[in-house]
Amino acid sequence: MSIADAATGTDRTDLEQSMYELMVELFPICRSITGDGLRETLHRIGKIVPLELTEVPTGTPAFDWTVPDEWNIRDAWVADAAGRRVIDFQASNLHVVNYSVPVRQRMTLADLRPHLHTIPDHPTWVPYRTSYYAENWGFCLSEEALRRIPEGQYDVVIDASLEPGSLTYGECVLPGRSAHEVLVSSHVCHPSLANDNLSAVVAGATLARLLTGTDHYYTYRFLFAPGTIGALVWLARNDDGLDRLRAGLVLACVGDDGPLVYKRSRRGDTTVDRAAAHVLGHRRAGDEIVDFSPYGNDERQFCSPGFDLPVGAVTRSGHDRNERHHSSADDLDSISPAALADTVLACLDILRVVDDDATLVSLNPKGEPQLGRRGLYRAFGGRSEQDSLESALLWVMSCGDGRHTLLDVAERSGLPFGIVDEAARALENVELVRRESSREGEGS
Repeated sequence: MSIADAATGTDRTDLEQSMYELMVELFPICRSITGDGLRETLHRIGKIVPLELTEVPTGTPAFDWTVPDEWNIRDAWVADAAGRRVIDFQASNLHVVNYSVPVRQRMTLADLRPHLHTIPDHPTWVPYRTSYYAENWGFCLSEEALRRIPEGQYDVVIDASLEPGSLTYGECVLPGRSAHEVLVSSHVCHPSLANDNLSAVVAGATLARLLTGTDHYYTYRFLFAPGTIGALVWLARNDDGLDRLRAGLVLACVGDDGPLVYKRSRRGDTTVDRAAAHVLGHRRAGDEIVDFSPYGNDERQFCSPGFDLPVGAVTRSGHDRNERHHSSADDLDSISPAALADTVLACLDILRVVDDDATLVSLNPKGEPQLGRRGLYRAFGGRSEQDSLESALLWVMSCGDGRHTLLDVAERSGLPFGIVDEAARALENVELVRRESSREGEGS
């Protein structure tokens, strides 16, 4: 089974259901850039696809960064004199500033207020806040809830640990016919936030599951790592092998009903950039291609000047397009099973173009070969794409000079890559065209 078969042979309803069920399963877990919640998430992904976990000790350098102490939280609350919890970690893991140091003390509301975070413009939402690299603590709550808390004494408890441990990331590697690799990455450090970025974690795991057992040219590496520090640690540990990387996608915020958006790599003209532009150009109106910017997700690390890898990003309503971003409004109601499935199928189409692209060499280059007597026109008879397929035959023969690839033909002709690929295979079968690999030269 090819990648194209995986895309066309997947039942859309089953895909939507399985992805949403995984979202529901993973949503309650309190994740961070380190700790048991991160490990628990990776272990559950490992039940779906083969996943190798790597533990990187606290203090390990990663370029200009260092792996921090490991954070784990058991419970946290603010309780009034009667013991009633007015802020409760058990009700939502967003109620505690992620990476808060342990706290156990009694204080007035006035003393507590500097440690309380709300979103005044959205008084019913709870913000998501972090303090990864500065020792601090705090609670998050809705503005409405804060207004209801009376003056008085409160018991403040954050039952957490922040001590030497390790950072964990997971990799699923699907070997191909080539040792050269395609990377698919998603950050897995956020707690109960659905679109950012659990949707991408589920999309990455689902892509890996669908590609398992397919016949593919490249080796596919799926990386599930905490944002920024996780990608940097992975890059530092794999610096000497990055020349194998031929393409990559960073997935983030891919579960809402916004249009699909592809952000180009820093280079802007790599095969994956062209493949994504081609696929999105033949999808629905509203999908977008945007240029690289050094703001966003882990594409910033992969595309930093010292690496400049051919890695783009796939999003929908990301941090700059979604007011629900980093708040309790980013819940399971904010994502769509249909959008989740659509993201995966679009990514499969992009990866199919990257994987199947090849240089074309005509074996009958002088003049136009007689296609009719070889049965090629009849082979496509009755197809709804009859005219496109016949046009593709002529385009493939015309571009079979050893300097053009299937993607070149698709871009120049305006035809979908799949139809060009099908025409090329038909011509191969009657020995009019030979494919030659053109995929070995676009590394780091």
